[in-house]
Amino acid sequence: MTPPGNPLTETICRRSRLLEDRLVHRRQFFRQFSGGVAAIATAPLLATIAGCVGSTAASPIDHIWGRRGLSEGRFLKPRAIAIDPDDLLYIVDTTGRIQVFDADGNYQRGWKTPETEYGRPTGLSVRTMPGQTPLLLVADTHYYRMLAYDLNGQILDERRIGGVTGHGPGEFAFVTDAVCDPLGNYYIGEYGDSDRIQMFDPAGQFICQWGGTGQADGLFVRPQSLVVDNRDRLWVVDACNHRIQRFDLTTSPPTHIDTFGGLGSELGQFYYPYDLCIAEDGTAIVCEYGNQRLQRIDDTGRGIAIWGSPGHGPGQLYQPWGVVIDSQSRIHVLDSNNHRVQRLNMFG
Repeated sequence: MTPPGNPLTETICRRSRLLEDRLVHRRQFFRQFSGGVAAIATAPLLATIAGCVGSTAASPIDHIWGRRGLSEGRFLKPRAIAIDPDDLLYIVDTTGRIQVFDADGNYQRGWKTPETEYGRPTGLSVRTMPGQTPLLLVADTHYYRMLAYDLNGQILDERRIGGVTGHGPGEFAFVTDAVCDPLGNYYIGEYGDSDRIQMFDPAGQFICQWGGTGQADGLFVRPQSLVVDNRDRLWVVDACNHRIQRFDLTTSPPTHIDTFGGLGSELGQFYYPYDLCIAEDGTAIVCEYGNQRLQRIDDTGRGIAIWGSPGHGPGQLYQPWGVVIDSQSRIHVLDSNNHRVQRLNMFG
């Protein structure tokens, strides 16, 4: 049963649906105007902090792979991506399939989540702990829970957290993402009637929660993606507030550090950011669903460079949902409604 809606969240969700409708209309316009992909493939790919929109710099695109379909190696609107220490990519699409690929897009294996009638997962992460078996954590959004698998696809029921809708400890609305800190504690985000983050110990026992629906610091409207960095900070992609918030995990409960971003299309601004990943040099790559681009920011949130533009050609994105960085500092962006992955070198 779906919990009763929060009025502010319902308004934001309606706006999200209107955004999707506008983007579909934009796609139809591109097709009618250009007569195909080729005519729009020359759209500007890179804008830097110097303001050189339409830069003549060489495109950082390294590899493009994937296509629409239901067979192995194909996608139907992929929704989340994760990467393991061996640079294997884990991708879930709207069929509920989790497929595993090497960094060049070669299919390795796959499996399906146990239930998909009411919706499919929208978040993935890989948990690695010294001396322990790596886990794939799955935000099973519409079943109000976090699932855990080994990296070969064996579900681990004893690691599952949640499964009951509600507002209490260990109960969830729509789960968005699940990650771990170096001590093995879990952080699980949710949206809907509860825009909050819950923290659990390594055994899955509830520790604390924070957040709520709103626009003040420490509140969220759809905390879509979570990332723990090597400085014990939790980055929260606060999607429908068009911003990123960070929290100090060395305190209990975690305390707010800073907030950056805001609605817009300029450097340092976001329009429905859905995911981020952190590079070796400490900069972050933000995937923007609304602006249909990637943005590289420094550790203070200052915009460095933008890559991508709306469309279907190389270097163009259509409603991207996720992004990861591999061990060679190559970026893999989940170009969701183009049913593909684009790999590019670091930009900016």
